[in-house]
Amino acid sequence: MLVTVIIACEIGFWVLVGAGLAVRYLLRRRRLSTVLLACVPLVDLVLLLTTAVDLVGRHAVAGAGHGLAAVYLGFTVAFGHSMIRWADQRFAHRFAGGPAPVKPPKSGPRRAAYEWREWGKAVLASAIASVLLLGLAAVIGHRGDALLTWLPRLGVLLAIWFIWPVTSSLGALRRERPRS
Repeated sequence: MLVTVIIACEIGFWVLVGAGLAVRYLLRRRRLSTVLLACVPLVDLVLLLTTAVDLVGRHAVAGAGHGLAAVYLGFTVAFGHSMIRWADQRFAHRFAGGPAPVKPPKSGPRRAAYEWREWGKAVLASAIASVLLLGLAAVIGHRGDALLTWLPRLGVLLAIWFIWPVTSSLGALRRERPRS
């Protein structure tokens, strides 16, 4: 059931973002748009409460869905604002004559800086998810052992993600070094 709630929250996230941007650019109702976009974090609150009620209120044994919910929450908190900004740029360009969306740099020091920022967001997302996982595991005791299995997975994810900023930085250094 919890996986269904996670999917519904992801759909709800994009529905609220899409509705907020449509109201802003198609109907020109900025205040209503702001209200809709401000409701986006409520989706995360629904997921957090659903997970907590399932684990604490119903005394469920933690499963993969509970861990996934914590990871999802971490990543939506860390990446949510930039995803909304990404959608806003494209929507404004397409429907309101706004400037072309900003694309990430292709190479060089700017690309390396971009990749380090994205990796930093991934570290933040993993930290938030880890706090949620550890907190839930502490609250529910032995029923939360499955939550702790997500911690090494987050570490592996960060280790793999670390490849991009490192290779971008090495590529930028290689381009800056004069050839003899």
